[in-house]
Amino acid sequence: MIPTSTDPSTVAEAAAILRAGRLCAFATETVYGLGADATNADAVLSIYETKGRPRFNPLIIHCADLAMAETVAEFSPFARKVAALWPASLTLVLPARPNNGLADVATAGLDTVAIRIPDHPIALDLIRAVGRPLAAPSANPSGRLSPTTADQVRQGFGGRVPVLDGGPCQAGVESTILRIQGERLVQLRAGAVAREEVERALGVEVAVAAGDAAIAAPGMLASHYAPNAQMRLNSGPREEEAYLAFGAAPQFAGIVRNLSPSGDLREAARNLFSMLHELDAMGVGTIAVAPIPDEGLGEAINDRLRRAAAPRG
Repeated sequence: MIPTSTDPSTVAEAAAILRAGRLCAFATETVYGLGADATNADAVLSIYETKGRPRFNPLIIHCADLAMAETVAEFSPFARKVAALWPASLTLVLPARPNNGLADVATAGLDTVAIRIPDHPIALDLIRAVGRPLAAPSANPSGRLSPTTADQVRQGFGGRVPVLDGGPCQAGVESTILRIQGERLVQLRAGAVAREEVERALGVEVAVAAGDAAIAAPGMLASHYAPNAQMRLNSGPREEEAYLAFGAAPQFAGIVRNLSPSGDLREAARNLFSMLHELDAMGVGTIAVAPIPDEGLGEAINDRLRRAAAPRG
């Protein structure tokens, strides 16, 4: 798709849009984010309105460095140890610092804030150029597939949102979200950093939040990340279905996309949303999905697939 006339071509142009209180989508290493000045209530409200996002669903606040992060959240010594993993596809849920300047709607009225430092040079340059934290959920209509290219953002919003093109996203799924409780870590959302990676890096166990836990961070709604097509998981394809394969695929005459012919979970995570976008564009009615190992990054892939297949309101 050809860029629209409103798309910024430089970080400086995108920063000017955001400082003016408008929305601008931009690339991160995970997926494209729908950015707004997190200190501007009207701008943050525009995120909810543009996405059609429930206002009880909080937003991730993106910071350029630890110094900026410490202006919006309170860091214990243990939290600083975890934050040493940044920049990374890792979001931490921490107590909000009083009078931190964030718009209340960005945290959905909670006394915690979800923050991260993205591992993408354009995202970091943009936050520094704006000089303020950016609220940036995935740049898609709420509940739909997250975009991993600028064109997918344009298609999702019909060209109504300017996009700073940073190329295809490398991780392909959203950040892992961890809540810090004392010296305990609880995973609220599986993501681009596997639990096992965090455990190895920090030498601590990462618990997993119960399925019925209250919404304390983005990505916890039962139905989310959904294509237009219906989904059947852990299955081979039936006639007239499309098939999302993983590893060695069975013989099938219909439409097939393979997340990773070699069975590489990192490759599968990078391809997940892009391939679902492709199948959606073909107008398929149902997508059968091969079993994915529920380990490492497979935990995040299966989380997204379960939410995509959940009954929709």
